[in-house]
Amino acid sequence: MNDDIKVLRELSLPEQLGRLSRLWRTAADKELAPLQLTYSRWTALWKLKCLNDNISQKTLADSLEIELASLMRTLKQLEEQELIVRRSSDKDKRVRIVTLTAQGHAVICKIEAHIMQVRRDLLAGIDEAEISQFKNVIERIAGNALHRLNDTETQ
Repeated sequence: MNDDIKVLRELSLPEQLGRLSRLWRTAADKELAPLQLTYSRWTALWKLKCLNDNISQKTLADSLEIELASLMRTLKQLEEQELIVRRSSDKDKRVRIVTLTAQGHAVICKIEAHIMQVRRDLLAGIDEAEISQFKNVIERIAGNALHRLNDTETQ
């Protein structure tokens, strides 16, 4: 029992992962500040690009794993920066489709260069095998968490 308490007093693995995520995000935000892009803005743009553009606001929110209401402010800001446009779907007028503008595509190219530099800086001194192993461990932990969550939902 004494060892368990010692482990609890140390920075736990979830705390370390959370800290790493916050540090990475802060480094990215600082790098992208000249582009007037916060984390929420550049990740929304990036996800939009990855999903091949022209998707519903709801699909974008789901892929970012956030609530639609949380995404709305970000989309408004991106629209004000003329990086995206929103329009009603041809199939269902209640559905809003998000599309990158030409300026949005150009900004994504800039984002990519900046984010790759952050990635290189943060992963300096870590070889590909270590990165691959780390990714595998994270994926296994995430899989275990999803399995646990699914089990508790079915009970």
